[in-house]
Amino acid sequence: MAKVNLDALIPREDFEVGENTNPGRKKETISIEDIKADSFFFSNIRKPDFQRQTNEWDSQKIYEFIKSFIEGDLIPAIILWRSTAGYLFVIDGSHRLSALSAWVNDDYGDGRVSKDFYDGEIPDEQLDVAQETRKLINKTIGSYDDFKLALTRPDKVKPQVIQYAKNLAALAIQLQWVEGDASKAESSFFKINQQAAPINKTELKLLESRKKPNSIAARAIFRSGKGHKYWSSFSDETQNQIQELAKEINKILFDPKLKTPIKTLDIPIGGKLYSPQTLPLILDFVNIVNDIDFNNKGVENDETGEETIKILKSIRRVTYRLNGNNPSSLGLHPAIYVYSKDGRHKAASFLAIVDFVMELDKRKKINDFIKVRGEFENFLVGYDYLSQQIYLKYKDVQKSYKHTSKFFQEIIAKLIAEKSIDNILDEILSTSEFKYLSIRRTSQQADSFEKDFNTSKKSGVYMKEALQNAPRCKICDGLIHVNSISIDHIQRKENGGLATLDNGQITHPYCNTGYKS
Repeated sequence: MAKVNLDALIPREDFEVGENTNPGRKKETISIEDIKADSFFFSNIRKPDFQRQTNEWDSQKIYEFIKSFIEGDLIPAIILWRSTAGYLFVIDGSHRLSALSAWVNDDYGDGRVSKDFYDGEIPDEQLDVAQETRKLINKTIGSYDDFKLALTRPDKVKPQVIQYAKNLAALAIQLQWVEGDASKAESSFFKINQQAAPINKTELKLLESRKKPNSIAARAIFRSGKGHKYWSSFSDETQNQIQELAKEINKILFDPKLKTPIKTLDIPIGGKLYSPQTLPLILDFVNIVNDIDFNNKGVENDETGEETIKILKSIRRVTYRLNGNNPSSLGLHPAIYVYSKDGRHKAASFLAIVDFVMELDKRKKINDFIKVRGEFENFLVGYDYLSQQIYLKYKDVQKSYKHTSKFFQEIIAKLIAEKSIDNILDEILSTSEFKYLSIRRTSQQADSFEKDFNTSKKSGVYMKEALQNAPRCKICDGLIHVNSISIDHIQRKENGGLATLDNGQITHPYCNTGYKS
């Protein structure tokens, strides 16, 4: 089930360095009045700037939590830390507070606070799940406005809302407080959150290295330069440049929006943006392009933003090469390069193609690739399972992508040598590095006893049919993607070619402006 994005409801702030100098008595509980946006309590609530996105709960879980609260069920304590500036940082419980705030403020990722946070540019997926959540809660529990109305016009609401509304005044959530300085608060945050919901190693590295240029760049790309500005300490000019670069990269990677089941080949090369796996994938992409160790070895904090801009420009250059209408674009079709036959976006394949294209550039082999591109793409369609076998061998995206990239490079080199696919595979599979790969000599299909098509099978049926009739570049015979279409003169303009229908053909941007010229 899709997750609800409540990330905008509690602002982020950087921890301050220093002792908490106000040891006075603190609140022991909070009530529904404290959740209102204009309350003294909630207006000072902050999330640490390294906090993960508040988007781990689906509609059902938000409904169940709100229902538990208004019914007076036992709810785990919210853990807070008070900074020297008076901000109340949520060490544990941001989803709980955000869920109540969403109900009180009628903002499930699409309300006023969220619109301001994202400058009005909210993804369709986020809008859809917000509406779904609101509909579920208003129907089963009642809106917060219904609860307020019950106090003055009980005849206008359901009987259960009247009873629940009377209970609200007596309900409270327990608070616990972390004592100590910012380092103690940060240590407590990671310890508590690792126990409650373990953070994967890539995301943990992203959180711990939040001031490093690769982490800043990844977050900027992820949100298209919107949302919380991890780059706010830089000059206005630098901030604007970061935001513009990030927006451009995001558009190439994630437009058009991915909808499932897949009913069009106009799908994004970066996969679904509204996914918990996307930010770690972008960070891996950033690191690979900029030759940064996955453990951030040797990477210093960015104090001015110059390194972040440098990294973003490198990312844009490679992104241009992958897809889009820049003259350098190969227009790699996502359906065969980074998606499985049943429409799943494959992170390992995406990173492998990034590395593969970078190696082609480094070795000045782009034109060699163009010469055999049509054959290579036919190979990818017919033998897509070999990439999966490489991933399964290493069982890790970061460990497998280089091997997949090398495998593709070997295929290209042997296609250039005019060898057949059967001979190529026999040669490659006889090497020590790829001897574990297994060729399917006959079509293999998993047994299925289901009568109805699920989402992935519906996507697979569509993609199988659509790929057979997809338009191809008239120069390289590779598939054409909607993001990367160039209209080419068959007879060159300098040779007298006119802009007529009979003298036009569709090509990839690079095939037209780089290879052909």
